[in-house]
Parts: sequence; C-alpha cells; structure tokens
Amino acid sequence: MSQVSVHEASVLRKPLPEALVEQLRSHFGDRFSTAQAVREHHGRDESPFPEMLPDAVVFATSTDDVVRVVKACDAFEVPLIPYGAGSSLEGHTLALHGGISLDVSGMNRILSLNTEDLTVTVEPGMTRKQLNEQLRDTGLFFPIDPGADASLGGMASTRASGTNAVRYGTMRENVLSLEVVTAQGKVVRTARRARKSSAGYDLTRIFVGSEGTLGVITQVTVRLYPQPEAISAAVCQFPTVHDAVACVIQTIQLGVPVARVELMDAAAVKACNLYSKLDLRETPLLLFEFHGTEAGVKEQAQTVQEIARDHNGLDFEWADRPEDRTRLWTARHNAYFAGLQLKPGCRASTTDVCVPISRLADCLDQTTALLESAPFPTTIVGHVGDGNFHVLMLLDPDDAAQWEASETINERIVSIALDADGTCTGEHGIGLHKLGFMREEHGHDALELMWALKRAYDPKNILNPGKVLPPDLP
Repeated sequence: MSQVSVHEASVLRKPLPEALVEQLRSHFGDRFSTAQAVREHHGRDESPFPEMLPDAVVFATSTDDVVRVVKACDAFEVPLIPYGAGSSLEGHTLALHGGISLDVSGMNRILSLNTEDLTVTVEPGMTRKQLNEQLRDTGLFFPIDPGADASLGGMASTRASGTNAVRYGTMRENVLSLEVVTAQGKVVRTARRARKSSAGYDLTRIFVGSEGTLGVITQVTVRLYPQPEAISAAVCQFPTVHDAVACVIQTIQLGVPVARVELMDAAAVKACNLYSKLDLRETPLLLFEFHGTEAGVKEQAQTVQEIARDHNGLDFEWADRPEDRTRLWTARHNAYFAGLQLKPGCRASTTDVCVPISRLADCLDQTTALLESAPFPTTIVGHVGDGNFHVLMLLDPDDAAQWEASETINERIVSIALDADGTCTGEHGIGLHKLGFMREEHGHDALELMWALKRAYDPKNILNPGKVLPPDLP
C-alpha cells in the first residue's frame, strides 16, 4: 500500500459515535482511554508507515471484556484492532480507519499447564519470555522465539517463527487450539487438545496467520518440549555469504538435526559487535546450536564442522557455558536494534522472504548484489535453516528519495523470492506493507476465496480492516 493510499484512508476516518464512547467508558472506567499519549502508543510501530492513531483504546483483562468490546463495535460498525505487545514490523496494529485498539497485554496468565501432555493454555497477552520463565521449573520450554518479546496471541495471529524453527517448526505447527471471539461476539473454541484430529474443517489453521482480521484470539494452546539434555552453540566465519549458505544447504539436505542455524552478513556482525559488546570477526558468519544427548550433540557438531570446512568455513568457536550461549543469542535477537545504531536517527524499513532451501544461495547472491548499490546502510540476517532471511534498510526519515529507493529494493527482493517459488514473507506477515504482493503470490482466484472467508467471518469488515487482503477484491 502506498503512502498516498494510507493518507486517503486516514482522511475517510469517521469519529467514534458518542453513544459507543459513553457505553465503553461507563463499563471500563479508566481502562477506556482517549488520551493522546495512549493513542500514540497504540498508533505507531516499527513499520515504515506514519503513525495512525486509534480513536480510543480499551484495556481488556478477560474474554468477557473482549466480547463486550467486539459486540459494541459490531453494533456501531466501528473498526477494532487487536493489540498485544506492539512488536510487529509491517503495520499490523496501525489504525488505518481509526476505531478502537483492543489491548490484551493485561491478559497474560497461564490458564492450564498439562506437563504430561506437553501442552499449555495461555491468555493472548502472555509473552514468550514470560511463559518460559514460568515453565523454568517444569523441565519444559516453548521454542518459538521471534526477535522481539512478542505476545503469544500476536505470534499466532502472524504465524510467527524464529531461530528455532528449523528444528521445532513455526506457530503453525505448534498451536493446537485457540479460543476466538468472532466479529459478532461469539466465543468459539477451534479444537481440543488432542495432538491430531480429522473432525471437520481446521479452524485453528484458519485463524493462525489471519492477523486479527477474522477474530480476536483470547486463549492459545501450544505444544511444549522437554529441555534438551545437552546444548552446544558455535560460531563459524566464512569469506562470503554464498559460502555460508552453501554450508547450510548441505547440512539440511544431509538431515543433520540442528536446532538453530542463523546467518549474519558482515554489516550485521559489525552492528552486533557495537551494540552487544562482542568481538566477533566482521565477516559473514553462521551461528549454530545443537540440542540432544551429549553423544548426539557431539556427533551433530562434528558433522557440521566438516561440512563447514568444505565450504571455506573456519573452525568453530564454541560457546558451551549457558551464559556464553545466552550472550550470543541475545545479541542475535537484538540484531534489529543493533542495526539501528549504525545510523543514529534513522527509520528502518524491513523485509523478509522465504524460499525453498535449494534456491537460497542464488536468492541471497542476487539480494547481496542488489544491496551493493543501495543509497543507505543495510544488513542481512536470516533463519537460513528454513530458507528465511531478512533485510534491514536504514533510512533518513526526511529523505523521500531514500524511502522510494527502499520500496524499489523491497519489491525486487520479493520478486526474486517469488521467482524462486518462495513467499513474500516467511514470518513478518502481510499487515499493510506486503499487501501489494498478495495477488502475484496467490493469484486472483485464491484471493477471491480468502475474501469469501473474510466476508463470512466478518461481514461488516470491522476486524483490523485494510490488512492482509488487497482492497481491490471486495
């Protein structure tokens, strides 16, 4: 979506009906706010779009709260935007048409923990770090780890993944069931806790990745995993990104069960050194982690090190102590914020794509060549074990030419991925920023099916309107 169409949408915003304001204020008291600072907090994110403020914010603490707000918005046909941690990168939570921002960050309890079944049910505002902290004494953990400390409701909504996805999968594979409030205020449970089912349509998978456009998630049931007996991490440097990616491709094709394998180009390594006070050699690198038994981890590491040497990699630098591993992975998770420090005062535009693993080296070669002519600093990081990589572009917020150049580069990177039978986003989601690529990736007929779902689930188009689906296919 262009900046012009965003502006046009904001001009068409309608003020909230006074009756709705009075109804919500009388029930929620100080949990209903029209304060400018509160609206600003919920009307901006890390996307390249200008701020788009909701008209009001409601802080929910229960499913009943969510039902009440949804029913009120349905009655007055007012847009409703679910809001968790606000860590999305593509404009998912921006109030394009105004309306109510429904903040569920206060819904952050564990509702049931079933250690024997390796499942837990949480409220949508629970963040991944909060969950794992509360699981610490159980011997279990939740492995999905996007860079930000995102909420599980938001992670389900965007079908998030992270560094562990190559071993443990994404939210798509790890969400067993959801409780969802529909656009009419009905509470629906999408599935039971059984590990598999053949009973009817897979409603869980329909809501996972729907970005708040089909319903408001109020409970999430996810898989848990035993803490591995042994964990070992290592850094391996390479002369080029191509060498590093070739190592990853061979590792995956040989079936080595690495838990994590992350790529950083030289610029990303430099940024992490500065931000996280590391002293890594500033060349492309792979950051590995191995999970399993002591013997299994040793065997995996030996195999991968031999593969790395075949692709001009240096010997592994090991991080066996928990505090050393934590320091490395914290630096990797902070790579976005580290990148911002390369150009103080900048605004970031990000893109992520995902391609079949066999096409990854070629796509990254083309992307690297494309970025060499960029008129601004860039970094590349990637969950390359599953073919997913990210480009961070650091722009002067007052330079329109840089914004235009970044969008041209973004379009070209997505085209490279689609030409390789990949996708325009591997984990960030569509939001506003990737709307323009949906037709090319899915085709007209598939988008018509998606719009049919949207109309069936949300006939008044009140749930996060303007996101995911291009508006030219009503």
